[in-house]
Amino acid sequence: MAKQIQYEKTQALATEAERALELIGRAIRMAGYQNIKSNNSSFGRNSSHPPIEIQKRNGYQRSDSLVIRHQLSDGIDFDCLGNVLTSERTKNDLALQGFLVNQQAGVAKGAKVNGGSLMCQSLDRQGRIQNTTLMNGINALRIEGLGAQSSLGQRSFRITLEMTDGAMIQKAFERTFTTRNLP
Repeated sequence: MAKQIQYEKTQALATEAERALELIGRAIRMAGYQNIKSNNSSFGRNSSHPPIEIQKRNGYQRSDSLVIRHQLSDGIDFDCLGNVLTSERTKNDLALQGFLVNQQAGVAKGAKVNGGSLMCQSLDRQGRIQNTTLMNGINALRIEGLGAQSSLGQRSFRITLEMTDGAMIQKAFERTFTTRNLP
């Protein structure tokens, strides 16, 4: 019975990790996208808004954080929460998606904590940053840039999500994603 419970918990962690990694990967693929119909080139050498920002060891358990910026396409774009991105949800014509790990909120004093919370950052309809919990049970988020930007403007990143059930299960999930739109 204990082995079955552990197996089911591991499967649940794997499902949650795949969901989170897919959201992060989708954001990385969108990083730096510029709509050809836009007259505004938001990304330049002197821009204060780089398409990808990685901050190392600044979150819960010294986790990394990631911020992605891109323009809106002519289709329907979504943020990491599933909200439809519109011009109201941009700042300086750029949509923002961020991923970071914070200490779990709302845990009673003295209660055992099952890791941190993976947070999604996006812009609300007034262009202000909003943080929303995607999932709990995150020990750490690690982001590693792999090599320099290619001649095609692509760059690869290894994303590792370390998850826990707060007891016996500690598991790392890793995927590599490549940008498509860097200027």
